[in-house]
Amino acid sequence: MEHTLTIAIAGFGWWGQHMARRLSSNARFTVAAIIEPDEARTADITAAGLSRLPSIEAALEDKRIEAIVLTTPNTLHEQQVIQIAGAGLHVFCEKPLGLTGASAKRSVAACEKANVILGIGHERRFEPAMMKVKTMIDQQTLGTIMHAEAAFSHDKLINVEPGDWRTLKATAPAAAMTGMGIHLTDFYISMFGPVSTVQAITGHRVLDWETGDVVTVQLKFQAGMTATLSAILYTPHFIRLHVFGSDAWVEVRNNTHPDTPGGIAELVVSRTNQEMETEQFAWTDTVVDNLESFADAVADIAPYPYTHQELVHNIEVLEAITQSAESGETIHLA
Repeated sequence: MEHTLTIAIAGFGWWGQHMARRLSSNARFTVAAIIEPDEARTADITAAGLSRLPSIEAALEDKRIEAIVLTTPNTLHEQQVIQIAGAGLHVFCEKPLGLTGASAKRSVAACEKANVILGIGHERRFEPAMMKVKTMIDQQTLGTIMHAEAAFSHDKLINVEPGDWRTLKATAPAAAMTGMGIHLTDFYISMFGPVSTVQAITGHRVLDWETGDVVTVQLKFQAGMTATLSAILYTPHFIRLHVFGSDAWVEVRNNTHPDTPGGIAELVVSRTNQEMETEQFAWTDTVVDNLESFADAVADIAPYPYTHQELVHNIEVLEAITQSAESGETIHLA
């Protein structure tokens, strides 16, 4: 019989509410409480059939709770991960794990010291089409990897209130990087390994956000291949990955956001002088898949498929992108 993980969810904004809906109806989880300091949200939490706790401290006193899922502002992640791990609870942190490499290292060290599982909200690795691309790369089906392109853009956040933490450089640097772009660097790292150099540009086109509303990045990897990514905060939904190899290329396009059921991911493979191969993958709930994988690791059923080295390096890349966007310089990672 599968273990049921008793959790609390910290934060009841857009993503916290999405998590609560998905996990409350999942037999693998019991949502014991929503941690939300804003008392004005109590009615919404109650309407969802859940109870409110005012703080993480209050949740740590509830002996039923085995793990806490963080959907809180980015700058709170390090302190909260360390606090939760220090109390001996497992922690699932919505991305980004931190805003600097040093911060991510401290969070990882706290979880290692406490011997607790650290999960991360990078659900896109669990998409069936993305998993097939990873297998193709690992099996060298594409030949030598030359270059990759990735995009993740939408307009879901254009109506957030002025001054919201998502609009500020201090809490969400480099425009759409912490919202969307960091998913792209995560699966790049999982496919190609460590990044060696970064060049980034941000722009202010429509949204009056301090952080900007568009980011584009050029990357070079230690293994030699190059890649680009873009993330735009004010354009209709667009998700794409394209990996170019010496023998073949593969492209994936997703017609819905990971939080929206019913979509299709279309995978196309092209080889010289051959007909293109096309395969379609139905939408799967990768947010839940990721959290179920986290629950499996907590129950010691299977290891969590993200290494601590990958978690830290992704934040090192984010920090380099932020620095490059501000300075206009190429950043070399050690």
